[in-house]
Amino acid sequence: MRRGLIRAGLQRGLIELRQTVTNVTDIIGYLFPVALLLGWLRLIEGDELPGSSVSLGAYSLVSSLALLLVIGGVTSMAQYLTMDREDGTLLRAKATPNGMVGYLIGKIVLVAGVMLITCAVTLLPGALMVEGLRFDGGTWLTLLWLLPLSMLALMPVGAILGSFFQSVRGAAILMLPVLALTGISGIFSPLSALPGWLQGVAQGFPMYWLGSGLRSAFLPGEPEQALATAGVLALWALAGLAVAPRILRRMARRESGSLVAARRERAMTRTM
Repeated sequence: MRRGLIRAGLQRGLIELRQTVTNVTDIIGYLFPVALLLGWLRLIEGDELPGSSVSLGAYSLVSSLALLLVIGGVTSMAQYLTMDREDGTLLRAKATPNGMVGYLIGKIVLVAGVMLITCAVTLLPGALMVEGLRFDGGTWLTLLWLLPLSMLALMPVGAILGSFFQSVRGAAILMLPVLALTGISGIFSPLSALPGWLQGVAQGFPMYWLGSGLRSAFLPGEPEQALATAGVLALWALAGLAVAPRILRRMARRESGSLVAARRERAMTRTM
């Protein structure tokens, strides 16, 4: 039964992924921030990071990849959940045996696929524009375990947080704390510049370890903390995957046709 549930979730996620990558509006939404980033890299490609031999372009590209993964894993997952809550998709999943687990697997596949495509579209031209990136066996080996672990650590968090919002507009508020956590996680600036207590807070979240892992993979001279990175991300992934289905099931029990109809009416009122 578990195999059938996982297979159904995978199929659901692949269908939704195919739909979104063939939707022009979705594609524009994915590519617009990538275009802005590439334009920024063009402006700074010849600069060096102060106090380091690493180019500012290379550091910014790696940091931006981490930011895209964080936003995709947490914010996008939360927004997908609230959209499905508004249009009744979640209510239909609730009516299916083990539907919430299959729903969560499908959304993980969808968001992971979008994240990987966005990062690939960013990295391929970005690597041609900046100097100083490292591409060797160690890079690909690190990415092979770092990316799946990071996604599994981030996406259940997005699902849990998204369950507390009634609308997509409400879920958009998540962008603020996510950006704040990213800002203190050493992704765009050295963690050592922060007060000691704030460094400890940052190291408790997966954002710091994702950024550290990506820098060690792509930037020469960056310290490697593979064991600690894998351990923290694995703990977040295990905890999130254990808690998220329960939270979603509890949330789904409160869903009803009348609530879905009321949300649709409010959404129509806002657009008129």
